[in-house]
Amino acid sequence: MRRTPHRLLRRPLAAAVAAAGLLGLLTVVPQARPAPASEPVASSAAAESSATVFYSTKTRDWSAYYLHYSPDGGSWTAVPGTRMQAACADWVKLTVPLGDAGGLKATFTDGSGTWDNNASKNYDLGTGRITVKDGVVAHSDPCAGTNPEEPDPTGPDTASVYYATSTVGWSTVNLHYRPHGGAWTTVPGVGMEAACTGWVRRTVDLGSATGLQVTFNNGSGVWDNNNGSDYTLPAGLTTVKDRKVTATAKDPCAAEEPDTEAPSAPTAVKAAADGVSVLVSWEPSTDNRGVTKYQVTRTGGTKGTFVTDVGSTVFADTGLEAKTAYRYTVRAVDAAGNLSGGSAAATATTGEKPTAPATGTPLGTDPRKDPIYFVLTARFNDGDPTNNRGGSQHDKSGNATNNDPMFRGDFKGLVQKLDYIKGLGFSAIWVTPVVLNRSDYDYHGYHGYDFYKVDPRLESAGASYQDLINAAHAKGMKIYQDVVHNHSSRWGAKGLFTPKAYGVRDSQWSWYYDERNDGFAYDGLTVEPKSGKSYYNGDLWSTAEPTGNTCVGWGTPTGHTSPEGYRIYNCQWPSPTSGMFPKALYHNCWIGNWEGEDSRSCWLHDDLADFNTENAQVQNYLIGAYNKYIDMGVDGFRLDTAVHIPRTTWNRRFLPAIQERVTQRFGAEAAKNFFVFGEVAAFVNDKWNRGSVNHSAQFFTWKERGEYSADDEKAALEMYDYEQQKGTASQPVSDNAFLKGNAYHAPDRSRFSGMNIIDMRMHMNFGDADNAFHNGKDSDDSVNDPTYNVVYVDSHDYGPNKSSERYTGGTDAWAENMSLMWTFRGIPTLYYGSEIEFQKGKKIDCGPTCPLATTGRAYFGDHLSGEVTASDFGKVSSATGKVADTLAAPLAKHLQRLNEIRRAVPALQMGQYSTEGISGSMAYKRRYTDAASGTDSFALVTVSGNATYTGIPNGTYKDAVTGDTQQVTGGSLAVPAPGKGNLRVYVLDLGGKNAAPGKIGAAGPYLK
Repeated sequence: MRRTPHRLLRRPLAAAVAAAGLLGLLTVVPQARPAPASEPVASSAAAESSATVFYSTKTRDWSAYYLHYSPDGGSWTAVPGTRMQAACADWVKLTVPLGDAGGLKATFTDGSGTWDNNASKNYDLGTGRITVKDGVVAHSDPCAGTNPEEPDPTGPDTASVYYATSTVGWSTVNLHYRPHGGAWTTVPGVGMEAACTGWVRRTVDLGSATGLQVTFNNGSGVWDNNNGSDYTLPAGLTTVKDRKVTATAKDPCAAEEPDTEAPSAPTAVKAAADGVSVLVSWEPSTDNRGVTKYQVTRTGGTKGTFVTDVGSTVFADTGLEAKTAYRYTVRAVDAAGNLSGGSAAATATTGEKPTAPATGTPLGTDPRKDPIYFVLTARFNDGDPTNNRGGSQHDKSGNATNNDPMFRGDFKGLVQKLDYIKGLGFSAIWVTPVVLNRSDYDYHGYHGYDFYKVDPRLESAGASYQDLINAAHAKGMKIYQDVVHNHSSRWGAKGLFTPKAYGVRDSQWSWYYDERNDGFAYDGLTVEPKSGKSYYNGDLWSTAEPTGNTCVGWGTPTGHTSPEGYRIYNCQWPSPTSGMFPKALYHNCWIGNWEGEDSRSCWLHDDLADFNTENAQVQNYLIGAYNKYIDMGVDGFRLDTAVHIPRTTWNRRFLPAIQERVTQRFGAEAAKNFFVFGEVAAFVNDKWNRGSVNHSAQFFTWKERGEYSADDEKAALEMYDYEQQKGTASQPVSDNAFLKGNAYHAPDRSRFSGMNIIDMRMHMNFGDADNAFHNGKDSDDSVNDPTYNVVYVDSHDYGPNKSSERYTGGTDAWAENMSLMWTFRGIPTLYYGSEIEFQKGKKIDCGPTCPLATTGRAYFGDHLSGEVTASDFGKVSSATGKVADTLAAPLAKHLQRLNEIRRAVPALQMGQYSTEGISGSMAYKRRYTDAASGTDSFALVTVSGNATYTGIPNGTYKDAVTGDTQQVTGGSLAVPAPGKGNLRVYVLDLGGKNAAPGKIGAAGPYLK
């Protein structure tokens, strides 16, 4: 929801602003405090009896402009209002007499039915000179050359004031001031001019005064008045940034002194070979102004010296010669091009070249075109029973009784049913983490142990992970891989750190701790011969205290016993507070406050050992691991537990590393469309998660706007405090999802972090589609670009409103939710089985305390038996057996047609939206325009209920659901209610390639 600018009070005093928001310095409505003795009370001036309203025409294409207005307490002008006159380039204006009124309410129109009414709230304007541009109200004269209120002197008795805009986000800044002993300027003061990026300035004449008092405002009622104390500035050049005044400062826009200091040389360079690839990592260098990149030099082999630049502290060198020694040195580079000395060399010798290159190529198209089907791979479809594994909890869980091992589905089963997913209409598949897991119950993939190895319990001969990626791509389908940066299993991460537990193999504990076998390596699949277990743990316990042990009270008995009554010893299992994990690599605490800073730096659960992601060694380990999967050609990453890692770490390390690797391997266009979406779990119905910006999903879509320590751990704390103090009202906003009238505009993604998000607020409110819709659009101005939001009803974790059960709202409600998701902004996503309301009302997860067959993670393959062939997305040419019945289910048929319609109308995939001029509960208009391809798609949508659209373009509209054709001549269209779960999609016929498609697909159980 856009914030409505508040009109200034008629006679505000200089410091008439109470402290609130943005470190206590920004307010919206000024509140008067006693005036300084030297400040006269303002009298009613001529400027206060009129308002000159300037309206920006730059983003409009109207033939005429009218101001329809009402003075405060007065009547509205007759429609369309009074015609505005040309003022200067890109502006029209009109002066309105107000009499005793303190302002006016206004809307703007072209006189032919197109309106700008501030998203149905009207504009609330004050007096004097007022500008309205793209929904933003400010106070200035955009056509004036020199402001007569402010001389621009060059004499010695002046004050040059520079104000930092980078942390307030204002497009307009006014300086409200009085020289010592003088009078205050008229509110809002004098406009400041752009000086350079992030700074505005104004020079004022002090006369005989030696300084001045000042406040700043954005012309729309938001003030920075130094927390109610005003700023006191001396003569000369002064800067004001984040409430800090620097007197006799250097000009922040002046050219800097040349940087001649080189960075320090990188240290701790390591090189590790994996086949014909080498992973090189190092500790970051330091520099007086910051390192911008690293230069890696490789020697060895027959191709001579190779030099490349990277932006992170890890480099994966691929495609090397087999059985060849390579030598690597690294140098740091700063922004001025200063080059550090070379690092100490690291060497590695490659092994055998793989028989087939483990690479693929991402499809690289706009991710908004691709609806997502989300599967728990191990629970979807079993293509190879030989890789099924039950684990240590097989009997206890009750899975053994059902002959239902936790690892049951696999990549082979998924490949076999790609046509089923395509036949439903989905063109992207989100798979749970594929890395080798290790815990007592790890089928879901979130207990990563070897991040560089695909879990063999998912692979089969001819059906490796690479084979799945290649098979999906061959059908035009994307693979989004779930990845975990926040934690490993409690047994650590192989190749980084694995703890040693104290395990007494006596009559009590021999069942749990296996006899050590130094010739065996755990892989989750292979059975260790001595124990007969695939979940062997003989490599993870030690009856003797390991060298370098840091665990407190190693091996001493505690007062606790296991459920079986066995004595428990200190350090018997890994835990964060035992000292078993090194603090450099893992955080050593439990979360105490889920909306506090410790939620980002402590353990979530005893099976999830929390990485110290601010450590360069951890960063290198994870970046190197996920580079491997990028090289395999995956199309994107779903970032698990994203809220539990500081935004600074994402923005500095992991997100740039992803972009860099994709660009390096597949080019800039592929990198732009490599889809990264984060799970920022905010389980509340509010726009901001309990008032905490740091724990709100939209927060992670933005770049940093402050400057923090070069040390990642310190920077994380600095950012947390900085943004927390700024508060929710001072966060950045975006109009990237919104139409301007009926016009699509190029989105501004310059402040985009690289992370899109799962729409947690809609997810929480999907108990009712109408509620989800209104909650979703209320948050959209605080997301960088909500058209990329991943939208779902329920998942492998929760149902709506943090329900622990799979959605059970009924088939009609499901259909209505789907109709909304497939036509509103964002990327519709379905959790496997919801197309038949699979396991509705069942508890989603109960761990090993109940059989998986009774949960929302039950095995789905029984519903997929038989053969299926898809002829296109949403179209099945043949199906036999149980899968044919599954595809005939009402919601499955509904999905097929929704996907057909969405695929045929670009506005539904990538369009911006608006509810301006529209009545109806779930009704909106969407448009997508792309000059390069000549695409222009405009659609009117209503879900379940009736709607009336006003101010829309005239022309022929065709409904994609019924084929009904309507001629709009007066800018208005009324649409009757189609019924619950049904919808209408009236597409404007623009001719040629943009002709309206008419009816798409055949009538079904809901779309008819």
